[in-house]
Amino acid sequence: MMKRFISYYKPYKGMFFLDMLASFFISAIAMAYPIMTRTMLNDFFPNKNIRMIVIFGISLLLLYIVRSFLKYFVQYYGHVVGVHMQGDMRRDMFNKIEDLPFSYFDTHETGKIMSRMINDLQQVSELAHHGPENFFISGLMIVGSFVYLCTINWVLTLIIFACIPFLILVSAILKKKMNLAFSETRKEIAVVNANLESSITGIRVTKAFGNKKEESRKFEEGNKKFIEARAKAYRRMGEFFASTTFVTDIFNVIVLIAGGIFMIQGKIDFADYSTFIISVNLFINPLTTLINFIETFQDGVTGFKRFTEIMELPSEDDAKDAVQIDRLQGDIKFKNVSFKYNEGGNILNNFSLHIKKGHKIALVGPSGGGKTTICHLIPHFYTILAGEILLDDINLNKLSNKDIRKNVGIVQQDVFLFNGTIFDNVKYGRLDATDEEVIEACKKARIHDDVMKMENGYETIIGERGVKLSGGQKQRISIARIFLKNPSIIILDEATSALDNTTELLIESALDELARGRTSIVVAHRLSTIFNSDLICVIDEGKLIESGNHEELLSHNGVYARLYEATIKQRPIENFAE
Repeated sequence: MMKRFISYYKPYKGMFFLDMLASFFISAIAMAYPIMTRTMLNDFFPNKNIRMIVIFGISLLLLYIVRSFLKYFVQYYGHVVGVHMQGDMRRDMFNKIEDLPFSYFDTHETGKIMSRMINDLQQVSELAHHGPENFFISGLMIVGSFVYLCTINWVLTLIIFACIPFLILVSAILKKKMNLAFSETRKEIAVVNANLESSITGIRVTKAFGNKKEESRKFEEGNKKFIEARAKAYRRMGEFFASTTFVTDIFNVIVLIAGGIFMIQGKIDFADYSTFIISVNLFINPLTTLINFIETFQDGVTGFKRFTEIMELPSEDDAKDAVQIDRLQGDIKFKNVSFKYNEGGNILNNFSLHIKKGHKIALVGPSGGGKTTICHLIPHFYTILAGEILLDDINLNKLSNKDIRKNVGIVQQDVFLFNGTIFDNVKYGRLDATDEEVIEACKKARIHDDVMKMENGYETIIGERGVKLSGGQKQRISIARIFLKNPSIIILDEATSALDNTTELLIESALDELARGRTSIVVAHRLSTIFNSDLICVIDEGKLIESGNHEELLSHNGVYARLYEATIKQRPIENFAE
């Protein structure tokens, strides 16, 4: 982990070196005051050398002016290095998240991911800046003060430094407890962020059902746990600081008593004793700095561990010998495929199906039967447990994910649109498309006329998740993306469910045009949309129950016939298998 952390300094090693050099001179200048004080007490004051007193005073003032500029440099540019490192880590984490498989997002909430990317890396940034600076400056000051104090009275110095093992022991014991407590607060703030993200995203549902109190209760529940965890962490931190500060305070007591005894015994004169009392702060102050830095250090280390956890997750990589292919024909074969999500039993069990290129097939059946799962396996969103899926007789695992998904277009029931313009959302289907191609795609999806009626036309901002559009408009924009993408395989997973009958009729011919010469998979409960399919497959409990065209399946008087009858009578189709 340390090697990974240090690697983020490499692009800024020049600035980091200057930062450490400035820190070195800050430490060196800090040593000037006690050294000058000792000389003045032992020489200039007894000899009444006013000239040298003034010269030393002016020299010290000039050194302090230089130190102020050095501190400015360290504070400003040191933080800039930390922010750049934070930005690099955030970029790496974002790219890693983009490469993670779908299964990761099935079990990790958006708010928790954002907490790691924003809150944790902010603490890592503070560690990146203050860590080396504090350890470097404090280390130099401790070593320098030890050498200098030894020149004054080595016995008294050793007595003071003999307390260090006790300080280390106390710090080690309490630091472990504080580490566990701060790790717990990280988890709880991630929960709060997840609840907050969920509540804000669903604010319209909350208002529609008048459930403000329920959302407040859920938020307060997580918030209370965070407060309790943070309070525990601060209690541990209070124990740590109180104990370590007490040990450092003992140093002053030792200097006062032992130094006074040595002076009475003639082992140290008054000037050196006075200098020693002043100089001992050169040792105490860096120790205090390190102690005060523990919280930042602990937060930063915990944050970087959580960052590393994500960076070490396996990515959704292509096979090393992946076949590169530009355009698929669209022939799809499922051969004895079994699949399950992270938990629970198999969704598909020894499932086989041949979807011929250019054909339109429909998947029907009860909810949870495996229809959407089949659609998700074709673009290789998940890895199957057993069997194989072939695209144009090539194993799915032998194709690059980019090539697969370039050839597959998906329109789902739950349409996601980005907070931007209509033009940008449609162009997302093919980023290098021209303006004319975007408009043509919208015309085919029967959304162009609606767009032209809007005040800003294609530059209309649609709001988060397309909140300013109707359900039908959002669905047609997502369909326009597919027209623009022009894939060889089209998957419509309840794609027209948000459309009224009139709107559905408007785009039916466009969808037929889009499907011509391409492989189409349609998942639908509304049977009127699939009557003209080349093949209708009834899926239940991960198995292919029956298949055929509309007339054939009706003549069999089986499951599909009962489904059709239930649809006509407007019975819930989930009961069709009874």
